[in-house]
Amino acid sequence: MSIETASGAIGTDPESSPFLVDSVDSVESAGLQRSVHDGVIKGDDGQTIPVKLSIMMAAYNEELTIERAVKGILQVRYPCEIELIVVDDGSTDRTLHILKEIDDPRFILHSHDMNQGKGASILTAASLATGTHIVPFDADLEYSPEDLVNLLGPVMKGRYDVVYGVRLFGCNTVYQSYRYAIGNRVLTHFTNILYNSYLNDLHTCLKLMPLSFFRNLGLTETGFGLDTQVTALLLRTGVRPFEVPISYFSRSHEQGKKINWRDAVWCVWILIRSRVRAPKRDRSQPAIESTASQRY
Repeated sequence: MSIETASGAIGTDPESSPFLVDSVDSVESAGLQRSVHDGVIKGDDGQTIPVKLSIMMAAYNEELTIERAVKGILQVRYPCEIELIVVDDGSTDRTLHILKEIDDPRFILHSHDMNQGKGASILTAASLATGTHIVPFDADLEYSPEDLVNLLGPVMKGRYDVVYGVRLFGCNTVYQSYRYAIGNRVLTHFTNILYNSYLNDLHTCLKLMPLSFFRNLGLTETGFGLDTQVTALLLRTGVRPFEVPISYFSRSHEQGKKINWRDAVWCVWILIRSRVRAPKRDRSQPAIESTASQRY
């Protein structure tokens, strides 16, 4: 593989707010020991670090939407520095060729020689990320880049470090399939019962959190199951995400949607497995030059 680079309730006292991830005792053992205040992170050495968002995108045969998705993200005005890391997961169409034509200093392109799965692509992107926070973003234009700014709001204000963009039924959303919409609601409800949480959207793509926290969750899924595993281990650790409403424009299988009912069954297994097992955390941060087999 080669790397190509084109060039609860909000408390009144930020220090004691339960919305800061490092205010949860169990999170400190997961490797997250920093908090955000007014757009800067206070590191362990006492130095302040400006917030930087690493946007991670997995792409597999998305030639119809990839250029608009990437340019849409890069055209948004953000309240902090950003980088966009796109991992082409062994596409057999023109996706990689289109990506190579994009010229922006904030854009990083990485390619897998063969298809390894969406989860593997996101883990690769996370190993390349240099930001303080990360957020996945799909290449199929189902989500709006402008909503990333809304997710950054609680972080920049020092209110919360883990923010989910939630799709609210009947509000700024379009679902092509009733079964998919209800399926997500059922799985979300199941998750809330299993983990004593109150999420509104288990499988939203937009999950913003500190990079160090993401790397220390001990993630192992290489397919669509990574999305479920992130939330399961996060809830298992004791963190409850702050939820921000976003817009959503779903696409059908005819338009290229790849997830299916088998992924839903695997999702249930991941939720149960993660609940009954103590989370395994990998404290090592994978090097960029490591091979895929070593990382995953």
